[in-house]
Order: sequence, then structure tokens, then C-alpha cells
Amino acid sequence: MLRVLVLGALIWWGGRFLGLPRNLRIVLLAVLIAAVLAVQLTLPDGHPLREGTGGSVAPWLMLAGFALVAGFYARIVAALKSRAQPQETEMSQPASTFTESELDRYARHIVLRELGGPGQKKLKKAKVLVIGAGGLGAPALQYLAAAGIGTIGVIDDDTVDNANLQRQVIHRDQDIGKPKVFSAQAAMQAQNPYAEVRPYNRRLTEEAAAELFAEYDLILDGSDNFETRYLANRTAVAQGKPLISGALSQWEGQLSVFHPAESGPCYQCIFPEAPATGLAPSCSEAGVIGPLPGVVGSMMAVEAVKQITGAGAVLRAEMLIYDGLYGETRKIRLSRRQDCPVCGGTAEN
Repeated sequence: MLRVLVLGALIWWGGRFLGLPRNLRIVLLAVLIAAVLAVQLTLPDGHPLREGTGGSVAPWLMLAGFALVAGFYARIVAALKSRAQPQETEMSQPASTFTESELDRYARHIVLRELGGPGQKKLKKAKVLVIGAGGLGAPALQYLAAAGIGTIGVIDDDTVDNANLQRQVIHRDQDIGKPKVFSAQAAMQAQNPYAEVRPYNRRLTEEAAAELFAEYDLILDGSDNFETRYLANRTAVAQGKPLISGALSQWEGQLSVFHPAESGPCYQCIFPEAPATGLAPSCSEAGVIGPLPGVVGSMMAVEAVKQITGAGAVLRAEMLIYDGLYGETRKIRLSRRQDCPVCGGTAEN
């Protein structure tokens, strides 16, 4: 029996030294044990070969059973480790490559002359921060994720309310009471598991804005208050980041791309001061038609795609105004103010 065990050790350790694959060594050991069992079960008592391999089948059956139990246990442990650790899947491809599933998903982009494969690669490499997961943020986030933006941050300190669901279609009834950023994250990742979504369940503050903006290439502002809009504008201008800003009221929406580093005004050039109380009522006070945020938020996503890929002409130094009640759109030219405290003197007209 000792000779068989020595032979088994030589197969295992010698094979490892020679570089034989683990599975092959297991197969060779299994063949050895099967041969010994065959000798013990077929040859009569007292046969020299049977005596030389232990003289009894019992210890070999026990050894084979132990080996099976140990192997089964090792596979269970390996499976548990595999589940506990992040796996390299087709959804964790480098930003410069696409899986077959991604190529099929983005095929309608890739065939567009203005985007193509290079444009889709730019979208996958892009990092976009969206301020607000409400009326404007909801459709913008959905379409940015669907378009294949690689990394999307969303910052909002609000929770989903029943009154939001008339227009903030990224959230569902079952999400009521849940932080909007986590509700939006779940919806975006369910729609496109290839997108990395970073939720920030807090309000944008002066202390955190600079550090947060530095992580992203492009900012979309869908906030509903002037304090946040002015803060987002100051921070974006200071870092030379393009800012896509939208606003809503009742039946009308507007959007523009503010990027003084590439000519044109900043947000504060156009709105030097916040309007007096009551002159710019919120949606809860003045009301808003449900599909309007979808229209304007989707336009913001379109501008984001164009800004990232270089397709077409973005709404820089222009403002698009959409009147949903009468189905009209118009554009107005915007100019930078030389005395603007935020961007005055940072770029040429």
C-alpha cells in the first residue's frame, strides 16, 4: 500500500513540478485508485498483487470516499469565494472596447455618420454629473444611461414623493419615500448594466462642489433653485467645465450650454440676480404639465451627447425655448457680460 501512496505522491507533486495541469493530475490519481480497486475486487485473497496493494479493499474505499468529500468541499469553497469577489464580466470591459452585446445595443448610434464607433467610444469614456434627479434630471439620466455614457454621477438630497410621479418618470410608486438618487440608480442600471452610476445622496454645497465637479467632464444642472444654479455655474466656470442648464415653468421650458472657456456667456451673465420672491414660482406653486420635463430633459441629454462627441453644434451662446402649450420653439442669442463677476474677462467674445 505504501508503494501506491508513494506513486500517488509522485504523480501529484512530480506532475506539479513538471507543469502538468491540475485537472490532468487529478485524472491520473483517479485512474491509479480505480486500478487498485479493480485489483482488490477481482483478484482472489492471497494473490501477490492484491497483497502488494494492501490486501483489502476497505482502506482504499475509505481513501476514495475521503478524496471525493475533500474535492466536493474544495469546490464549494471556491464557488463561495467566486461569489464574494467581483468578477471580470463582459460588463467590465475597458472603455476603449465593446462587447458583442454593447455593439448590438448601440448599433443605432454607430451607424450615425456624426457619431459612429469613435463617438460611441467617447460616450463610454465620458463622465457626466447630473444635479437633481427630479423633473429634468429624470429623463436626462435615463437617456444618458441608455446612450452609453460610461460614468454618471447624480446628486440630490430629496426623496421620492407621490406628487413627483406625474412627471419624474424614472421613479415608480414603490419608490415613494426612497432617496431619489438610489431610485434613479436602480432604474438606470436596470436599463443599462454597462453604465457606472454614482449616487450622492446630499445637497450640492460650496464645500463639496469643487471636489465633486473635478471628477467629471460635463455637468448637467436640473436643479429647481437659484442658489444651486449659481453655485453650479461658479464651480463649472472655475474648472472650465461645460454646464448644460435647463429650467421649467407650467407649459414652457428652456435650456442652454454655458461654457465661457469655449466662448459665450455663463449662467450668471444671463441671470445676474435671482428674481424676487414670487416672480419665479416653483413647479409646486405654478404647476407644470407632466410631459414637459421629459421634452426638455431629453434635449439636455442630446446636448450632452453632442458636447461629448463633437457632433453638430451645441446650444452655446444660445437659448432654446420650448412652448408646449402652442407647440412652438424659438432660439435667442446670448452674450457674455464683461462685468460678470463669475466669467468676465475669462474668454473672448
